[in-house]
Amino acid sequence: MSEYRRHRKSKKLIDAEKRQGVELKEDEYERQFLPLDEVNGYKIRPGLSNLYGATMLPGGINFTIYSNGATSITLLLYHRNDKEPFVTIPFPESYKIGKVYSMIVFGLDIENLEYCYSVDGPWDPDKGLLFNKDNVLLDPFAKAVSGQRIWGENLTSGTYRARVVRQNFAWDDVTSLGTPMCDSIIYELHVRGFTMDESSGVKCRGTFEGITEKADYLEALGITAVELMPIFEFDETRDMRVANGKILLDYWGYNTTAFFAPNTSYSYEAEHNKEGVGLKHMIKELKKRKIEVILDVVFNHTAEGNEYGPFISFKGFDNNIYYLLTPDGKYYNFSGCGNTMNCNHPMVQEYIVSCLRYWVEEYRIDGFRFDLASILGRDQDGAPMERPPLIQRIAYDPVLGNVKLIAEAWDAGGMYQVGNFPSWKRWAEWNGKYRDDIRSYLKGDIWAAPEAVKRITGSMDMYGESYMGYESSVNFINCHDGFTLYDLYAYNNKHNEDNGWNNTDGANDNRSWNCGYEGDTDNPDVQVRVDQRQHGNALRGARHHVILP
Repeated sequence: MSEYRRHRKSKKLIDAEKRQGVELKEDEYERQFLPLDEVNGYKIRPGLSNLYGATMLPGGINFTIYSNGATSITLLLYHRNDKEPFVTIPFPESYKIGKVYSMIVFGLDIENLEYCYSVDGPWDPDKGLLFNKDNVLLDPFAKAVSGQRIWGENLTSGTYRARVVRQNFAWDDVTSLGTPMCDSIIYELHVRGFTMDESSGVKCRGTFEGITEKADYLEALGITAVELMPIFEFDETRDMRVANGKILLDYWGYNTTAFFAPNTSYSYEAEHNKEGVGLKHMIKELKKRKIEVILDVVFNHTAEGNEYGPFISFKGFDNNIYYLLTPDGKYYNFSGCGNTMNCNHPMVQEYIVSCLRYWVEEYRIDGFRFDLASILGRDQDGAPMERPPLIQRIAYDPVLGNVKLIAEAWDAGGMYQVGNFPSWKRWAEWNGKYRDDIRSYLKGDIWAAPEAVKRITGSMDMYGESYMGYESSVNFINCHDGFTLYDLYAYNNKHNEDNGWNNTDGANDNRSWNCGYEGDTDNPDVQVRVDQRQHGNALRGARHHVILP
C-alpha cells in the first residue's frame, strides 16, 4: 500500500486549526484547503507554488522551495531546540511543478515549530554540483532564523533553522515618505553600536527598540533618513578569534545567512513566530517623524564562503546557479569574502527581486544601499555587462518604483564604476570621488581645489544626461569603511593592529592629516584645530551626508 492515502478533514484537525486562531464555521471548511494525502502521520496536500518560504494558511502551513538540479527534497520538522526532527516529509513527486516543490502540511503547532530541508541530487564538485541529502539546509526564503538570539553565542544546534512568522502587523496609514534624493540627509548607523554604550541613555541597548527610544533625538538632528548597516540575519561568530587578549566577532554583519530574516539578536525581546515586530515598530516611529529607513543590503556574496566554507543554504540547493564558479568548480571571489553571487542568472535575479519586494511590502522600507553593487553587473563568467539585467529589472520593478536605489559602485575585483554605474535614471551612487577629493582639499592639498569645486557643486562632470543630476550623487566623507571623522584628523596612517591581522586590513589611501600629532593628545592647540575647524569644515562640506554617530 502506498504511504499516501486520501482522506477527509477530521474533527480533530478542525479543532487543531481553531486552536491556531482559525475562526470558521464547520460548513465553511469545504471552501478551505482540504488535506488530500497523508505521510508519516501528517496530512498534506499540494501547496501554492507561488508562495515561497513558509506561509501560514487556514489550518496549515504552506512550504514552497525550488531547486534546478535536485532529484528530491524532504521537509524536516523540529520542535524548538530539539536536535532531531520529529518528522520528515518528502515532497511527493506529484506535488512538484517544474522545479518548484510545494505542499501544505496540516495540524502543526506553529508556536513550537522549526524547519529545515534535505536536498538530494548529483555530487560532482568539478561541475559545481554539491547535492548531499545528509546536509541540513536553511530555507533561502526563511523569514526568521532560530539559534542566534544571544549575541556572540554559537548556534545551539549547530544548524541554522527557520521559523514560521505571523505577518499581521498593523501599519495603519504608514507609507513611503518619498523624500527627494537632493533633499536627503542620510545618517548611517549600526543597530547594535548606536545604543550599546551606557551613554546612549536607553533601556533597550543595542536593539531596534533602542533606536526607537532615540527617535526624538534623530528627529532633532534634522536628518531625513537612517541607513541601517546590515540587519539581515548573519552569524557574528563566523570569524570569531582572539587578538590581543580580546574576543573579536563579525560585528558589521556583511556575511548574510538569511536575506529575508531580521537579525534576532537586534530585538530586545524574544519574538518567536512574530520576528520583526520590534523592527516594524521602530520603522513606524521613525516615519511618524518623517525619517526614512534605508537598508544596507549585501547581495554580492553570502556567509557560505569558498570551497572550505560551510553548507548553510545556497550551496546545497543549487551551488552552480547561486554562485559564480570557475571552470573547475571553484569560487570566483570578486567580493573579497570567498564567493560571489551569480546575480544575473534568471533564478538568482528572481530571488533578489523577491527579497527586495518583501522588505518593501512587509517592512515599508524606503530604500536600499547595495554593498559592492558592481558585482550585480557581472555576467556568469564574471565579466562586466553593458546592460545588466538585474540592475535594469530592479530599476523598473513596479513594487520598487518609489524606493531609493543607491549603489556602492565598485567591487573587490577591481571594477570601479563611480560616475558610470548603469542607472536607467533610477540609481544613485555613493560618490567615492567626492570622498577622496574633499578629503584631499581639507587636509591642505591646494591643487585639489578645482576637483573639490566640482564635487561640492554636484559632480555634474560625472552625472550628465544618463543620470539624474543632483539626484545621482550621495556625497560622503566618512562611512563605516576606513577612517571615522575623528580618525581623519588624528592619524596620518591606519592603525588596525587590534584586529590581529598585522594591520593589513583596511585601505591605505585615507587622505588624512594628524594635525601635528599621531593619535590621541591632550595638546589644546591640536584639539582646537581638530574640533572647531577640521570637523566643522568636513560636516559643512557635504550634501546627502552619510555620517556615523
